[in-house]
Amino acid sequence: MRFDLKHAAATAILCFACSAAFAAADTGTGPEDWALHAQLTHVWQYHPPFRSPYRGRNSLDPGSRGNETFDATLYAGLRLFDGLELWVNPEIDQGFGLSGTFGVAGFPSGEAYKIGKVEPYFRLQRLFFRQAFDLGGDMETVQPGANQLGGTRTANNLVVTFGKISVTDIFDNNSYAHDPRSDFFNWSIIDAGAYDYAADAWAYSYGIAAEWNQAFWTLRLGVFDLSKVPNTTELKTDFGEFELVGEAEVRHSLFGRPGKIKLLGYVNRARMADYSDAVRLAAMTGGTPNVDLVRRYRSRPGVALNLEQEIADDLGVFARLSADDGSKEAYEFTEINRSVSAGLSLKGGRWGRATDSVGIAGVVNSLSAPARRYFAAGGLGILIGDGKLPHYGVEAILETYYSAEITNWFSMTADYQFISNPAYNRDRGPVSVFGIRAHFQI
Repeated sequence: MRFDLKHAAATAILCFACSAAFAAADTGTGPEDWALHAQLTHVWQYHPPFRSPYRGRNSLDPGSRGNETFDATLYAGLRLFDGLELWVNPEIDQGFGLSGTFGVAGFPSGEAYKIGKVEPYFRLQRLFFRQAFDLGGDMETVQPGANQLGGTRTANNLVVTFGKISVTDIFDNNSYAHDPRSDFFNWSIIDAGAYDYAADAWAYSYGIAAEWNQAFWTLRLGVFDLSKVPNTTELKTDFGEFELVGEAEVRHSLFGRPGKIKLLGYVNRARMADYSDAVRLAAMTGGTPNVDLVRRYRSRPGVALNLEQEIADDLGVFARLSADDGSKEAYEFTEINRSVSAGLSLKGGRWGRATDSVGIAGVVNSLSAPARRYFAAGGLGILIGDGKLPHYGVEAILETYYSAEITNWFSMTADYQFISNPAYNRDRGPVSVFGIRAHFQI
């Protein structure tokens, strides 16, 4: 793709000039009444040629391939009155994921949307309100940042967020693996692979979530719109097709070190296909399985376990385990029915670079038996579909990165991923994916 430096430079200058002006103006020591932050991220990824005796419409290109993505986001926040914040996140995007974001279930770039364009385009990705209610306990400091005004609130509180957000802004968070702009790249490492969360093609949805925080635990509940049709750009804004999600978090101390355990459950309720229905219809008509022809109103549940544990001041480990109802098509995220990931993150203080970080993680993704039969018969999914799947294998991915802080507002990251059996196909691959990330944030 052609990366437009003029648009990127203009966007960066605008974002950071506005942010610097607002930061300089708000120098008080009390709670923030407003804030403006900005970020810019450019990711380049490349893979060399790999073995591929055949390919389908949704296959990863087996030739030498490189692609870039670019996004610039403004985070504008205002305190309307005590406890209530309004945030708006306009964004400019450009670029494509590898092979147009097809060919790997655990896709190698969380910065790659399912919609790509050569020219920069504008999106209002978030517009939401956040209301916090104090429920007692010690006063705690709320650190200022993107989409968070600085201030104080009691340790026991209720926080309600409503509007347009990403579901994973609130659910399935992990301190060591969750942000493709600062830590790992891979979709199934930064999120639970089998969590098919509500989202449009850019990973955002309309909804409401409540978080009840107590001293050592939190309960979260939310309801969000699903797309009108699986994996599309338009959301069903009347909540006729929706996701219900709940998460319980327990914070603990292990050998004097903090950790968290989170258990998430969700159910998607919408017009979706059963893989077996699609395969049976194709067998009757002599065609290729097509989920579009067998959709009806159904439910699809799933669960995810999310663990993180500090081992030392500069070292943390994490793991996620997730599973969903593999008899039905993936609705929003990707074709993963079982996923296990684990890894570690280390700060660079041991070699004199305290603000640098290095991470290594692995993930194993798998399909259900009905999904395997569907793809073996030539079916297509959200991200995968090689036209056939005669030799199924689990999709195993190893990722490592090194992120170097150049200044307190600019970092560079080198990333490498090894992908075995891309799209669960033992006939294709393995694939090595090399990546570079430049990230600015104020």
